[in-house]
Amino acid sequence: MSHIEVNELSYVLPDGRPLLTAVSFKVGAGAKAALVGPNGAGKTTLLRLVAGELTPSAGRVRSAGGIGVMRQFLGRGSVAGLLLAVAPARVREAAGRLRRAEAALADDEPSQLAYAQALSDYADAGGYEMEVVWDVCTTAAFGLPYLETRERDVSTLSGGEQKRLMLHALLRGPDGVLLLDEPDNYLDLPGKNWLEAELRASSKTVLLVSHDRGLLAEVATRIITVEARGVWIHGGGYAGYAEARRERTARLGERRRQWEDERARLRAAVHTLRQRATRNDALSGAFQAAESRLARFEEAGPPERPPKEQNLRMRLRGGRTGKRALTVRELGLPGLLRPFSTEIWYGERVAILGENGTGKSHLLRLLAGEPIEHTGGFALGARVRPGWFAQTHLRPDLHGHPIAELIMSRHGLERNEAMAALARYELAPAGAQRFVTLSGGQQARLQILLLELSGATLLLLDEPTDNLDLPSAEALQSGLAAYTGTVLAVTHDRWFAAGFDRHLVVTRDGSVIG
Repeated sequence: MSHIEVNELSYVLPDGRPLLTAVSFKVGAGAKAALVGPNGAGKTTLLRLVAGELTPSAGRVRSAGGIGVMRQFLGRGSVAGLLLAVAPARVREAAGRLRRAEAALADDEPSQLAYAQALSDYADAGGYEMEVVWDVCTTAAFGLPYLETRERDVSTLSGGEQKRLMLHALLRGPDGVLLLDEPDNYLDLPGKNWLEAELRASSKTVLLVSHDRGLLAEVATRIITVEARGVWIHGGGYAGYAEARRERTARLGERRRQWEDERARLRAAVHTLRQRATRNDALSGAFQAAESRLARFEEAGPPERPPKEQNLRMRLRGGRTGKRALTVRELGLPGLLRPFSTEIWYGERVAILGENGTGKSHLLRLLAGEPIEHTGGFALGARVRPGWFAQTHLRPDLHGHPIAELIMSRHGLERNEAMAALARYELAPAGAQRFVTLSGGQQARLQILLLELSGATLLLLDEPTDNLDLPSAEALQSGLAAYTGTVLAVTHDRWFAAGFDRHLVVTRDGSVIG
């Protein structure tokens, strides 16, 4: 039977900082467990440890049933490459050998025999059976068979289409255990409803990371909170989680206060007996006994502290621009958006809504200055400086340097100024890390900080809340409320969209309404 068992698992980051300490939990056959907690607490790392992609510093992981993994960011390449990434290891390895044999094929007997052997090995590994499954997946995800789409570049798919394709493959695949890192990100509302129904109906054992309260409430039968280098487990569903967490925090706070009071009492007793023992030798035994009690008490250590609440302060500035921030005239994206016209005024908050694959992200990328094929045109208003938040966080321009050095070089800040800015976004401990090593939520917060420092007066936000935990999403909403520029955001987050002035709705046929 498929299951996961984690025993006393610890992990130390490459820079020597402990991230996880003595973590233990179980996910039984067919159970649906959710990992929740602050961005950067170690949720994705814990998934990678369970998957065997990282080696723990101590402890062990046991699992049965085969493990299928969906990573938070899906990367680049072809549709075939995406599907191979979630295929069983034997299929991936056989496909790699077949690809190499095909590349080396020539008009000679040894290479032809090697190619024939690679074809046979691919068949024995179940490759052709998986291609039948993939055909079902591509047809379900975007209505085309596998053979017609296998070489398609995934950059031509929306983030939601990529996620849905891989989810189809994992749910239909042979692995009994699924590790899903933010599976709901980039899915439109019908896609999220589909995912909830599929996970509820599946007999597979699922361990997932998500910040979507709707998904957690509908699917999770156990909530595992990762915080303060450990975990605590709420055995019920998400409906009772918030109350259980408040009660636990109160209990931890009370225990800590009691421990501090007892230590103060013991120290005071030692101090008093020390003074008295200097004047009365008969009290030396009592003094030594009190010292021993204090030493044993302090050696046992204090109880766990209550979790620290996050304190993010996003100071998005913006600035005054012309009355018309953006004018669109018969702008169309061939094959995606029909020509449409609209005006967006200074200070407006406009949400772009619609199903996956309708061209919303392409539109933002065009407005941000990327070379996207289009018809018609658009014009930015006076003093409008666009700033773009990328949906999938594929930002090669942010790679290479530690993030503290990155913002110092980009914005002319001294180190203490850079670290103060990172601290407001609770990124200071990660100042020496590179962008690619940050969690998804940390990458999102860094992108928002860079928008703040850039002074952009038109924010183009592509699914900005997808990887943010709840406190970070609330901080972003507060930051946008105080922002003096214009905001244009693609979102499937109903809570986030409710705070916008108006909506542009992209329909399945490419029409823009609103």
